[in-house]
Amino acid sequence: MAAAHEHLTDSADEAPIPFRQAVEALRTARLRPEIEIDPTPAPKRLAPFAYALEAAVVEHGAGPDGEDKDLADGRLVLLHNPAGDDAWHGTFRVVTLARAELEPEMGADPLLPEVSWSWLTGALDARSVRYAAPSGTVTRAGSYYFGGLAAREPATQIEIRASWTPAEGPGGVPDMAAHLSAWCDLLCQVAGLPPAAVDTAPRGGVVPLPQRRGAQPR
Repeated sequence: MAAAHEHLTDSADEAPIPFRQAVEALRTARLRPEIEIDPTPAPKRLAPFAYALEAAVVEHGAGPDGEDKDLADGRLVLLHNPAGDDAWHGTFRVVTLARAELEPEMGADPLLPEVSWSWLTGALDARSVRYAAPSGTVTRAGSYYFGGLAAREPATQIEIRASWTPAEGPGGVPDMAAHLSAWCDLLCQVAGLPPAAVDTAPRGGVVPLPQRRGAQPR
C-alpha cells in the first residue's frame, strides 16, 4: 500500500494528530487475505481533512481463463473536522460504498434491502465497534440482455452506501482499524464469502441470504 500521507489533503502537514493517528490505523490494519486495498484521492470539500481507500474482494484464479476475479468492491472515506459537525455528532465521520453483483435468485429476495443493511450493522457489532448516527441506502438494479446479448444471464447488482460517526477513544482518536475491518467484513458478505472468525461475538443477529454460487469457503 502506498504511504498514507500521499492522499491526505493539500494541508497534510497541518493535519491534527488525532487524524494522523486514525489514518495510520487504517494503513496498518490486518485484513482478510481476500481483500486488496489501496489509498485513493480523497474528496476535498466534505471536511477540512479527508483520507480515502478503495478495496476489492478478489478470488484468485476464478476467471474463465484463470485470471483473478473481483467479487465485490468499494470505497471508504474518513472525514475529520476538528471543530466538530452538528450533523455528525462528533469530529470524525466514515463514509462508505460497497457493491457487488448477485445471483438473480438472491437479488429477487424481497428482504434483500433490510438484510443488506443488517450486514453492515452486524459487521460493526461483531467487531465491537462503537459508532453513532448511522445512515445510508441500499440500491439493487437488475440487468436483462436482448438481441446480440441474449445469451447472457440476467444480472443483479447491489450497492450499499452508508455513513456513521466513529466513537472517539483516548486522545480523541477512533479505532479506525476496527472500523475498516468491519467494513471489509461487509464487502466479503456481499461478495458471498463465509464470515471470518472474530474475537468478539456479535451483539446483534445478522440475517443470512443464500451464498452466491462460485464463492467457496476458504
